[in-house]
Amino acid sequence: MSVYKRGRVWWYKFVWNGEQVRESTKQGNKRTAEQMEAADKASRAKGEVGIREKKPVPSLEKFMDADFLPFVRTTKAAKPNTVRFYENSVANLAAYSKLAGLPLDQITAEHIAGFVAHRQAGQVQIATVNRDLATLRRVFHLAEEWGKVSTILPRVRLMGGENHRERVLTLEEERKYLEAASDLGHRQTEAYTRALEGVRAVKRGQQPRKPDAYLLRDVATLLIDCGLRPEECFRLKWQDNFRDGALEIHTGKGRGSRRRIPASKRVLGILEMRRVGATSDWIFPAETKSGHIEGSTLKKQQAAALKASGVVPFVLYTFRHTCITRWAKHMDPFTLHVLAGHTDMNTTKRYVHPSEADILEAMEKVRGGHKNGHTTQVAVSGEALEMSAIN
Repeated sequence: MSVYKRGRVWWYKFVWNGEQVRESTKQGNKRTAEQMEAADKASRAKGEVGIREKKPVPSLEKFMDADFLPFVRTTKAAKPNTVRFYENSVANLAAYSKLAGLPLDQITAEHIAGFVAHRQAGQVQIATVNRDLATLRRVFHLAEEWGKVSTILPRVRLMGGENHRERVLTLEEERKYLEAASDLGHRQTEAYTRALEGVRAVKRGQQPRKPDAYLLRDVATLLIDCGLRPEECFRLKWQDNFRDGALEIHTGKGRGSRRRIPASKRVLGILEMRRVGATSDWIFPAETKSGHIEGSTLKKQQAAALKASGVVPFVLYTFRHTCITRWAKHMDPFTLHVLAGHTDMNTTKRYVHPSEADILEAMEKVRGGHKNGHTTQVAVSGEALEMSAIN
């Protein structure tokens, strides 16, 4: 050992591959200085023979905060709902310290099972737990891809028994719901008219804000006639998404989202009325951070319409399932797949829910019989698709 003292601090000096190495240990203890010199020599020797020090593996929580979420916020900046989804799932995973506090390479299937049991103990639905597990799976894939671990991480399996959206509205339910939504619009319009003649407006000069009275009815009609995802409908713009009587979706949930959907007659009527009084580039503007309506914008109106109509409660996404199911009766699978905006044909299959009456009608046609019912004529020619909507 070649350590020497300079002042109160010990230094070491040696020659390595013809070059002199001189370093301060910043220590006042000779034994410690000798150990540091030995460690320096060992490190250099390992480098020469190709041995590398093992990189410290971050904990799951640290990797999610320092790497995963910044990646999501950057790559999904145009999809705020997706960012919020991942942030929420990461928070759920981080709340279980027995999993989040472990280094990535020490996580086992047993720890993942413990997280699932913890979530189920809190009466969380299977669908919600599966979304957290899907996020964990994505985290593992990125950790392996980025070289944060040198081992293969455990496979994350989703739970079975998840409830899927299979609700399809009948024509009668659709009629009752849209009538209730229209009635809500009438009442809002009347209330606004009375407010214009009230004391605040006439004597105090406090003009009431004009409501978008028929917002729910208009959005619901677009969803059920065009099969849009609610988020796609909310983000529609006059200049970018409505041309020559059709809705054009340029970006969305996946690669297949890009598509052109010819509008039904009643959708064209609604859009023409909205365009007359349009004051924004958004078709459905709102006083939100994004400038357009969000899912929360329609919550109160949706609840009121369901109560007034007497229809069994459903979420807005039910309109998409209803539309695609109705289209499936009159379209070939490829055209249905394109208009649905899916990347995988198997996904489109999950949106088609034939009723018992539909199955019996199809069997009658196969056997040469005929049953009267509602029909929709669909003609496809290039990009032109003419539809007579079911009213």
